[in-house]
Amino acid sequence: MSDLPQMPFPRHHSLDVPPEYRELRRNAPITRVRTPAGDEAWLVTGYEEVRRMFADDRLGRSHPDPASAPRVSGSVLLGGPMGDYATEKDQHQRMRKLLAPAFSARRMNALADHVRELVSGLLDEMAGKTPPVDLHEHFSFPLPVLVICELLGVPFEDRHHFRRLSDGMSRTTDMAASMTAMEELSGYILELVRRKRSRPAEDVLSDLAHMDADDSEIARLGAGLLFAGHETTVNRIDYGVVFLLRDLALRDALAADPSLAPGVVEEILRMASPSDHGLVRYAKSDIEVGDVTIRAGEAVVIVPAAANRDESVFPEPDVFDMHRDNADPHVAFGYAQHHCVGANLARVELREVFGTLFQRFPKMELTVAPEALPVRTGRLAGGFLEVPVTW
Repeated sequence: MSDLPQMPFPRHHSLDVPPEYRELRRNAPITRVRTPAGDEAWLVTGYEEVRRMFADDRLGRSHPDPASAPRVSGSVLLGGPMGDYATEKDQHQRMRKLLAPAFSARRMNALADHVRELVSGLLDEMAGKTPPVDLHEHFSFPLPVLVICELLGVPFEDRHHFRRLSDGMSRTTDMAASMTAMEELSGYILELVRRKRSRPAEDVLSDLAHMDADDSEIARLGAGLLFAGHETTVNRIDYGVVFLLRDLALRDALAADPSLAPGVVEEILRMASPSDHGLVRYAKSDIEVGDVTIRAGEAVVIVPAAANRDESVFPEPDVFDMHRDNADPHVAFGYAQHHCVGANLARVELREVFGTLFQRFPKMELTVAPEALPVRTGRLAGGFLEVPVTW
């Protein structure tokens, strides 16, 4: 079919989501589209439908014939099928069981004091600079990298190396380059894991080093954790700051009352949508949802950012409301068995950032209009290239 809606859809502004999501959600919250890779897929944009897809164990990341599976993009991480079709469910449960203690709410809360020290130290360094300063380069990027490096057991001094590989791995238009970067990053992680087998420490890579799995699986998992553990949080810091500096009344309210930070963080998580990619899943059997039948083997693209702007759930969904009632929680971290294992870590970091940043810099402002901020293109996570601020 040539008349299918073509992803990605245009945006009016990087802080908004494509308005086409609203039209699709109203008329067909699960509808056929053509992906950026040129394949057909089912796009899911409604809140209830997204939650249902996350919770449906008939959907998975793997495909019985990966070479012919529909793709969203050339990304080696999320562009197409991953994992072994026969063992995916067991592997997923095993990985979550292994990682759950490392990312538990208790362990993350214990980490909070250290995160506070890291935030304070980076803000001290930034205060010593002459504005304007690129917040992205001097704060938003190094903080999550410091945290995930310590948690995983990755040397912080290697950050420029894995930053380059992480960026290459996230390419959405060059699968060969994405695969090469993924293999190189996996090789780097595997070298660290092998060292930790003889000299284990209190970190996640040491835990992975002794799990019952082959080295290639351990390396891919470690590389994925390193990527996800910093890329998404970097973007949430950047986008949160821009949301709050686009309307200085929001900045001033948070500066006056830092106890608002938890609500601010949840609204940032709900509204920030730097990526247009979506999460691809494959039907393992036929799935009927209303008058839609998703056939076995077909691709389903779940878009949490669209669901988080569902007006039937979130009144005035395009308004940043730090006092919003969260009776129906956002799905920025997924849902059910596919709720992100790193959600607690992200919240600890973001709450400390937004409870502190405008205490230290109550008059912070952007030096350019939000719509003039340069964005990363052709990358899985999207995001801003820089966020220049003054105070």
